[in-house]
Amino acid sequence: MEVITSTANPRIKALSRLLERKEREREGRFLIEGAREIERAMRAGVELELILVRDGPLHPDEEALYRTLARAEGLRGLALAEAPLKKLSSRENPAGLIAVARLPRRSLADLTLPPDPLVLVGVGLEKPGNLGAILRCADAAGAHAVIAVGGVDLYGPQVIRNSTGVVFGLPTVAAPEGEVLAWLKARGLVLVAATPHAQRLYWDVDLRGPVAIAVGPEHEGLGPQWLEAAQLAVRIPMQGQADSLNVSVSAALLLYEALRQRRGRGM
Repeated sequence: MEVITSTANPRIKALSRLLERKEREREGRFLIEGAREIERAMRAGVELELILVRDGPLHPDEEALYRTLARAEGLRGLALAEAPLKKLSSRENPAGLIAVARLPRRSLADLTLPPDPLVLVGVGLEKPGNLGAILRCADAAGAHAVIAVGGVDLYGPQVIRNSTGVVFGLPTVAAPEGEVLAWLKARGLVLVAATPHAQRLYWDVDLRGPVAIAVGPEHEGLGPQWLEAAQLAVRIPMQGQADSLNVSVSAALLLYEALRQRRGRGM
């Protein structure tokens, strides 16, 4: 197998541009780093185009997956020395496998919800780590979908890493604000807005029916259009000096309260 050793290689330069959101959207391709993340993408039906592999020892999980991709799946491989591998990695210590994949094209119309769904809406989230953590929480708490309105890219490398790849298997959609609000209304979901200005505590409201929980960025919170559209507004009690929690922590509290209330109902 050919080994690329230079970061100046044209293919490495072209692939490194996929670390930028604008280029991912323009090309319709993105990078997935790590065996666990690649495997979860495969299980979710994400189309892989190329597998980049470290020219050197691999972790046993990486070795096993690479053999599957190269032999069973017939995926073309390209070996990289450490320098070009680092150029394509978003990690301090690069993984031994990076896949080049087709960008999933999902819309609100693709979401199929069960009766009494639990949906999490992240509005204007600006930190990839927060969005990734929210996706992990939503997956763990049994949410049926996550909708991103503005903010960071669902398929950015840090979101994929912080979500541990559950972004692929969990129904996730990015959509404009107006479309999301109309979609929620049309499907009869009760919009629950998390805001520190609410009178009711989050554990005092009924989260057992068709519910969409909306959280916003920590420094601004949800905008007036979300607060006006919400049927319920809830807050998390703050007893100390801090006036807010990390948005992923807030989302986790609300999602797990919904899970607690829904116990015994098939979740």
